[in-house]
Amino acid sequence: MRYYLIAGEASGDLHGSRLVAALRALDPEAEIRAWGGELMEQAGATVVKHYRDLAFMGFVEVIRNLPTILANFRACKRDIESFRPDRLVLIDYPGFNLRMAKWARRAGLDISYYISPQIWAWHTSRVKQVRANVDRMLVILPFETDFYAEHGVQATFVGHPLLDVVQDRPARPREHIALLPGSRKQEISSSLPRMLAAAARLPEHDYVVAGAPGQDEGFYRTLLAESDGPPRLRFVSGRTYDVLAGAKAALVTSGTATLETALFGVPQVVCYRGSRLNYWLARKLVASRIQFISLVNLVMDREVVTELIQDDFTAERLTQELKKIIAGPLRDRQLKDLAQLRQTLGEGGAAERAAAAIIG
Repeated sequence: MRYYLIAGEASGDLHGSRLVAALRALDPEAEIRAWGGELMEQAGATVVKHYRDLAFMGFVEVIRNLPTILANFRACKRDIESFRPDRLVLIDYPGFNLRMAKWARRAGLDISYYISPQIWAWHTSRVKQVRANVDRMLVILPFETDFYAEHGVQATFVGHPLLDVVQDRPARPREHIALLPGSRKQEISSSLPRMLAAAARLPEHDYVVAGAPGQDEGFYRTLLAESDGPPRLRFVSGRTYDVLAGAKAALVTSGTATLETALFGVPQVVCYRGSRLNYWLARKLVASRIQFISLVNLVMDREVVTELIQDDFTAERLTQELKKIIAGPLRDRQLKDLAQLRQTLGEGGAAERAAAAIIG
């Protein structure tokens, strides 16, 4: 069969690559075309658009780049029409993919959605679009099946794909503190200088900055040169999981990386700071529905990791919280909670289960 996959971010490229491999294993004659990145290409997909050209963060950035986004959407439709897939597979990336699902439904395509957008937090009204336009919703967080059931959508929990990623990594000595400032330029520019300032206050430790795949190394080097960081600091690009495998603690910008860090068993402090307009709009949208921003706390439905948001995200607060997870009772409690989190997310094999459902 012919498959068309759309992933718009680094995490989507990672999980999409495993899905590509699983589809090819179950369907050796598969032809797979995709919007994604290097990992999906290495797995055997023909990637026609890189996710680095698609990622716009925040309400203001989306509005500013609306002509580019609309042009991308038109180009994607034309490419799908030309390829004529048997299966269209949407991977997270809701602003683009939910709109694509609506068009694809009118075009008569079979539509799978792998990794639900967080509409349970941001836009519960969007569940109507899922109900109307998606043939199968394949979710990776256990509470999402209940959410969709409440809105008349049958969703299938396939397990979390990060479990397989973690299991593939050999254990290593925990020697350094990881700094994960995000995957988009806006959040990296905001988070990394504060993380470096906090690290400089605890100079006795080794630190490693994990550069996101798809971001230019020179961009990080400029930020590092402009900031007063700790003396024992390294920069590693495109090897976040290697960094986490050897980390004893981490400072993490909110996003998928919080769950990745947790599954590696690394105590963490979660932080986020956006523009005041974006923050105000976000609070208006989600404050009445969710208490937390990190996936770790959302899955566990309680505060497992400390969240420093907006004005609380300062070098001084970050230093205070980092000390607590390097050694002491808070570190011990977090380690115990992270082990429980891993059990909550089920077993590995998410991509294989998702592929089987997509093929039918």
